[in-house]
Amino acid sequence: MSLIRWDPYREMLSLREAMDRLFEESLVPSWARGERPGALGVPIDMWESEGNLMLSASMPGVKPEDVDIRVTGDTLSIRGQVREEEERQRGSVRIQERRYGAFERSVRLPANVNTDAIDATFEDGVLKLKIPQTEEAKAKHVEVKAK
Repeated sequence: MSLIRWDPYREMLSLREAMDRLFEESLVPSWARGERPGALGVPIDMWESEGNLMLSASMPGVKPEDVDIRVTGDTLSIRGQVREEEERQRGSVRIQERRYGAFERSVRLPANVNTDAIDATFEDGVLKLKIPQTEEAKAKHVEVKAK
């Protein structure tokens, strides 16, 4: 048996690591950390165009009636479910290569958008949202006068 010199900083480091884990697990959603097994991802693109905030989300195999869009405060949530209806069976082996299950994606919206006037369209497995910006947020042209 060997003696180990007591080092108070070693125990403080482990306490700090434990606190980091605690805060990360409680503040960062598990789907954002990529730790939720079986969770389906929803890739999105977001950009500004002509006074609007545009969002595009790829959802192949999803029906428009299976998509739920909600705005709570400054957070936009897209939820839904992919359902697989076709099943093929050959002997005792079951083959199913398509994905199914629930998905959710949340993004924080800037304060300068009008969430009451969101226009949502769904075409060919792509959800498109057009969120108008408020008048205060639109770029204004300032003329420079020479003296």
